[in-house]
Amino acid sequence: MTTTSTDSNTTYPDPATLTKWRRDFHRHPEIAFDEHRTSARIVEILSEHGIEHVAGLGGGTGVVATIEGRQGPGPSIGLRADIDALPIDELNDVDYRSQIPGRMHACGHDGHTTMLLGAACALSRDPDFAGTVHLIFQPAEESEGGGRVMVEEGLFERFTMDAVYGLHNWPGLAVGEAAVHDGPVMAAFDVFTLKLTGDGCHAAMPHLGTDVVLAACQLVNQLQGLVSRETPPHQPAVLSVTQFHAGDAYNVLPETVELRGTVRTFDADLKARLERRFRDAIDATARFHGLTVDFDYQARYPATINDPAHATRCADVLTAMSKIRKVHRDLAPSMGSEDFAFMLEQRPGAYVWLGNGDSAALHNPAYDFNDAIAPLGVEYWQALVRRLLST
Repeated sequence: MTTTSTDSNTTYPDPATLTKWRRDFHRHPEIAFDEHRTSARIVEILSEHGIEHVAGLGGGTGVVATIEGRQGPGPSIGLRADIDALPIDELNDVDYRSQIPGRMHACGHDGHTTMLLGAACALSRDPDFAGTVHLIFQPAEESEGGGRVMVEEGLFERFTMDAVYGLHNWPGLAVGEAAVHDGPVMAAFDVFTLKLTGDGCHAAMPHLGTDVVLAACQLVNQLQGLVSRETPPHQPAVLSVTQFHAGDAYNVLPETVELRGTVRTFDADLKARLERRFRDAIDATARFHGLTVDFDYQARYPATINDPAHATRCADVLTAMSKIRKVHRDLAPSMGSEDFAFMLEQRPGAYVWLGNGDSAALHNPAYDFNDAIAPLGVEYWQALVRRLLST
C-alpha cells in the first residue's frame, strides 16, 4: 500500500493500524442490517481523517464516503466493501475472537471493510487523481441483499459512478496471488421452501395414510436429475436440498414434510428452465402420492458477471503491483453468490479475488481473515483509482 507508487516502502495507514481496525471489527460482528456499531466505527475513522461521507444508507447501516481528486474533473468510480458478519459460533481461540455468541466474521468482511477504510485514508491524504471516487460500505451481503437495497434506494442516482469495483479475499489462493475473471465470477442464488401435506397415520399402518416422507425422499432424488441428466454438462448448475424437516415421533407417519434449499446457475435461460422443471417434478410427485403442495421459490441474487474490459484493467493493476506474484486469469468461477451482482447490473465493473492463503474455507467457524493481505488490498484500491482516474 503506497501513497505515490506501488514500489514505495512508505505505507499509510501502517499494517499495525490496519490489523488493529480489522480485529476490532472481528470482535464485534453484526449481521444483516444490524451493523450499527460497525457503521459507527466506519464513520468514526472517516471523520478522524476528514473524509466526506453519508451514513444511514442501505436500510440504515450503509455508508458512502467521497473523495475528490485534486487534479480536477474526471470520471467517477465506486469501490465497494461488505461489512456484515454471519450467524455462526466462532471456533478460533484467539484474543480477538467474536465477543457476540452466534455471530462471527466468517467470510472476511471485517478485512474487506478495513482495506477500503485504509484506501480511503490514503487517497484522502494524497488525492493525486482527476475525478471522484465513492467508497461504498455495504451492509447485509450474506443472503439479505444489502446491495440490492442500496441500488433500489438510489445509490447510483445520488452518487454518480461510471463504473464500480469489488474485492473478496479467497482462501486456498496463495498470499500474493489474485484472480480476475473476464465474465462470470459468482453464481445466481435462488432459494426454495417446499411443504408437502398428506394424511398422517400410525407407522404400523401406512396404508391408512399418505407417506409424505417417502414422497419427499423420492422427490429429492428426482431433483438431482434436473442437473445431472437435463442440464448440458458445459453449463454449471447446482441444486441442493439443505433442510428436511418431518415428524417428531418414532411411531407416527407425519402429516407434513418441509424441504428447503438453493439453486445456483450462471445462465439466465437455464435458471428459468430449472425452476420450471422443478415445479413439474413437484406437481408430478404430489399427484402420484395424493399430496397438497405449498411451494415458495425466490430469486435472491443474480449472477456476478464482470465486464471484460474492466476486468482487464483490474488485472493490469494487480500485475503491476510488486507484491502480487501471480494474477490468475483462468480460474473457474465459484458457485457461491454475491450481491455485488446488483451493482454490476447497473454499472460496468469487475470483482476480483485476493489470495487469503491456506486458511479455513469461507463460512467455516474456523475461518479467519489473513491480516497480512490487508496492505495488499489497500494498495490495490489505491493503484486502481490512480490508474483509472489518471490525467
